[in-house]
Amino acid sequence: MEITNEVKQRIAGAIASDRENYPSDNRHATALGISASVYNAIKRGNYDRQVSDAGWVGIARRLGVQLRAEMPWTAAKTPTYVFISKQLEACQDSGLSAILCDMPNIGKTFTAKAYVKQHRNAVYVDCSQVKTKLKLVRHIAKEFGVGSNGRYSDVYADLVAYLRTIDTPLIVLDEAGDLQYEAFLELKALWNATERCCAWYMMGADGLKEKINRAIEGKKVGYTEMLSRYGDTYSKVTPDDAREREKFLKAQAAIVAKVNAPEGSDIARIVNATGGGLRRVYTEIEKLRRVQA
Repeated sequence: MEITNEVKQRIAGAIASDRENYPSDNRHATALGISASVYNAIKRGNYDRQVSDAGWVGIARRLGVQLRAEMPWTAAKTPTYVFISKQLEACQDSGLSAILCDMPNIGKTFTAKAYVKQHRNAVYVDCSQVKTKLKLVRHIAKEFGVGSNGRYSDVYADLVAYLRTIDTPLIVLDEAGDLQYEAFLELKALWNATERCCAWYMMGADGLKEKINRAIEGKKVGYTEMLSRYGDTYSKVTPDDAREREKFLKAQAAIVAKVNAPEGSDIARIVNATGGGLRRVYTEIEKLRRVQA
C-alpha cells in the first residue's frame, strides 16, 4: 500500500514518543532499523524519499501504529492489566525475573506492550517470530539499539555489555513456549551474564508451563537451572475454579467494553456474545463503531 504523508506524520509522532525510551537518537535509529541521517531527516519533518513504503510499514508495525484510520482504543485497567503491570514494575525495579503462565485471550500481550511503551529500557519480544538462538539474540540487541548485524559472538558480547551499563533493563519474552531448545539455553547464559543487572519476564499460555515441567522431569539439560533463575514458580491471574474463572473473564470483558464501546451500548450483550474473550470483545466493539460511524 502507498503510505500517505498523513500516515507518515502519525508514524513520525509515534517515533517521537518512543524516543523517550532510548538514551540517544543513534540507539533509537538502530532499534528502528534506519540510519542516523534518515532518523534526523524524519525528526526535522522531511519524509520525502527517506524511507521506502515497506520501511514505513515496518516502523509502524514495531510502534503499533495503525496504517488505516481507526477509532482510538483505551487501555482498561482489568485485573490482568493491573497484575502484570505490577509484576513487570517489580521485576524491572529490582532486577528480578518471573514467569507468567495463563490462558490465552486475557490481555497478557496487550499489557506487556503497553508497559514497554511507557517505560525506559524495557523491550518486548514475540518469541514466536524469533524462535532460534541467533534470531532471538539479534532481535533483542536491535530492540535496545545495539548493532545486530555482524558476527553473532560480537552481537552477543555487545548486548551483554550494554545491558550491564544501562539502568534497570527489562526484557519481556512473550510466547516463550515457541522458543527452540538452543534459544532456551542461550537465555540461561544471558541471565548469567547480566545477573542483578537485567530483569526478565517470560509469558506464555499453559503450554509453556507443561513444556518446562516435561523438560525438567525428563532431566533435559538447562531447564531446572532456568526455572530457578525465574523464581522457581509460575504466576497466574485467572482463578483455577471453572465458575470463578468464568466470572473473572466476564468481569474483565465488561471493564474493557465500558471504556471502549460507543455510548449507549448494551455492555451485557457484548459480554455474553464474547464469553469474556478480549479479542472477541474488540471485534464486537469495532462492529458497533462502524455501525455508528
